[in-house]
Amino acid sequence: MTTDHPLALGGRRDDALDHACAIIRRAWHEFDHPRPSEPADDPDLTRLFTQALPGAGIDPLAGLDIAANVLDRSYAQSRPRYLAFIGASGLEIGVLADMLATTYDVNLAVDSRAASRVEEQAVRWLGEYLGFPADGGSFTSGGQVSNLTALAAARERAFPGSRRTGMAGVRASVYVSAEAHVSVRRAVEVLGLGSDSVRTVPLDARRRMDSVALRAQVAADVADGLTPMAVVATGGTTLTGAVDPLDAIADVAADHAMWMHVDGAYGLAAAGLPRTAGLFAGLDRADSVSIDAHKWLFVPKACSAVLVRDHVPLVRMFSHNEAYMPHEGGALNPVDSTLEYSRPVRSLKLWLAFLVYGADRMRAAVSQHLDIAQWLYDAASTDPEFAVLPHRPQLSITPLQHVLPDCPDVDAHNMALTFAMQKDGRVFISPAQIDGHTFLRPCFVNYRTDESDARAVLDVARELGRAICPQH
Repeated sequence: MTTDHPLALGGRRDDALDHACAIIRRAWHEFDHPRPSEPADDPDLTRLFTQALPGAGIDPLAGLDIAANVLDRSYAQSRPRYLAFIGASGLEIGVLADMLATTYDVNLAVDSRAASRVEEQAVRWLGEYLGFPADGGSFTSGGQVSNLTALAAARERAFPGSRRTGMAGVRASVYVSAEAHVSVRRAVEVLGLGSDSVRTVPLDARRRMDSVALRAQVAADVADGLTPMAVVATGGTTLTGAVDPLDAIADVAADHAMWMHVDGAYGLAAAGLPRTAGLFAGLDRADSVSIDAHKWLFVPKACSAVLVRDHVPLVRMFSHNEAYMPHEGGALNPVDSTLEYSRPVRSLKLWLAFLVYGADRMRAAVSQHLDIAQWLYDAASTDPEFAVLPHRPQLSITPLQHVLPDCPDVDAHNMALTFAMQKDGRVFISPAQIDGHTFLRPCFVNYRTDESDARAVLDVARELGRAICPQH
């Protein structure tokens, strides 16, 4: 490219690269420590956000500074005390992998030689890490697409040719627990099954899908003329981290020739640890699994994966023959088993993390979060100002409540406390509604988070909670 091209950085290219690297270096050092508070709004940014499309540009270094300011004044999940929802942590080697992948801008719609081999190996490595016999799969933009991909394959296996004929006149059923992620219901809707086909199975005492109730529900639906298409077990619920009884669910699925999918977007990373592998007994019997590596495998968004025990249903669902997409020697293209067309090398960041750290160090990082969750449960359960659930955390989510003797409305208090903690900024936390009650819901998936950060949850909640309780 000539340096006088309208989009060339010209003589500023090396300066821009050095400047961007300096911003990243500064951010990494800042992420090593908790933020004392959330930053205030920047008046300059506020004015910028109201401006019309610029006709002329600005200096690239100035533009990079503005972009960094935008990100620094956003909620950054990479910080060690961001414990809300299930946030990624921006693993540094993953950030570098993203820089490389974006620079080369490889497209995995067709075979891309070495990059395609990386994706294939990453699928195999991930299956080995989890203990799942992956015969195929792909990396996607997120758990929503991963779950949709798996259920699309399930639909085609249960109703061959439905990708062409649709579902008119077909009565199908899909089974989920009462705390399954909404992405499953959305996938069912997109696939044309209708959300009325979703059967919500009650929970057992540990907030897992009740397999006895599942069997009874499937039998009732079969008697009513429905075809059980799939059951979606959860490998770590978003609300409390509960892991459904996979072996028992697999028994029901086998008895009714149902596709079994495990939505492990959050918790499936723990399947690779000896200490928690028992929670996932039966995982190898599933037809498909999904996992967001940008959650508890620490790499930056977006890096989700769907793995299948048999790749053929994926091909039957997605393969096609178009004039603009040749099949050299009759071989399939990657897009023949995936939903997405233009697809970056999302797998590179996880592949590089496995290559650089090895599976043992990745497992050790997950194990530390299990320890932190147990520590917080013990500390909160012995503190008279806090209440916890009656069962210990299965994974790395520890719901708790701040409870004061004279507080007239504990639920309103904890909701107000959540927002007060978010505004305060020392610990960023999210609320959860569990059995109609409001809990603080710290979730530990950031490799920068340690026990001192869990201790800060109690300290900050106690300080702010005592101050706001009279408002109730």
